[in-house]
Amino acid sequence: MVRLGRVLGDLVPARVEVWAKLEWFNPGGSVKDRAAWGIIQAAEAAGRIGPQTILLDSSSGNTGIAYGMIAAVRGHRLTLCLPANANLERKRILRAYGVTVIETDPLEGSDGAIRRARALAAAEPETYLYLDQYSNDANWIAHRDGTAAELWRQTEGRITHWVASLGTTGTFVGTTRGLRSFNPSIRAISVEPDSPFHGLEGLKHLATALVPGIYDPSLADERLGAPTEASLALVRRLAREEGLLTGISSGAALWGAIEVARRLDEGVVVTLFPDGGERYLSDRHLWEAA
Repeated sequence: MVRLGRVLGDLVPARVEVWAKLEWFNPGGSVKDRAAWGIIQAAEAAGRIGPQTILLDSSSGNTGIAYGMIAAVRGHRLTLCLPANANLERKRILRAYGVTVIETDPLEGSDGAIRRARALAAAEPETYLYLDQYSNDANWIAHRDGTAAELWRQTEGRITHWVASLGTTGTFVGTTRGLRSFNPSIRAISVEPDSPFHGLEGLKHLATALVPGIYDPSLADERLGAPTEASLALVRRLAREEGLLTGISSGAALWGAIEVARRLDEGVVVTLFPDGGERYLSDRHLWEAA
């Protein structure tokens, strides 16, 4: 957890703290390690993974990488459906872990990868175990039992506002439920792209996307729409002003945290940066912009 300073400028009142949890310190490099480990553990405990079973899911990258790391350790085979426009770094990491990658139509984004994985699972149910991160309760439970408890402990119970971006929605759903078990008055704010045509990799514009089965819209006290260019600008500023090399979705999370914090007189606003910027270095549009 780090407290943000310079990147906030004079937008945030002095008595409002803004903190970010840096999830690239997980062993697989992203927040998705939590959900992937929970999902695979649950499948193992239920006896659903046999010696010939091939694990199957869709991903925009980070969950697939987490699955790949864990599958390698546990001796499982893994097939992943991935949009063809996922960046080079992610594809190389997946192949390094020995993952079988099926590339899907880039114009269909993560939804296209989901549809392909569902079709494979339906066609060959004896071959594949479809992990389905978007509808698997083990996803959000990992955050309820882990992420929320860490945030509560790391802020010494002072957290007043929780802000998170939406992809599978597991981080927001599970962490919100966990935090409210400690203090029901904590406000939870979700952040998603402000348009169906956006450049915020890994995030979903829920009004026009396949809505994850684990999503619970009643949990959000407020839903914010993050603009792509403003979010990307914040990614660059985090690197240049805070020394934090973050991924793209972190910019949207920070945009949301600032929007919340600037309206307060006092409080402790906490957000989460899902991954680091090393997985986006080939994105010239991001790093070579002014």
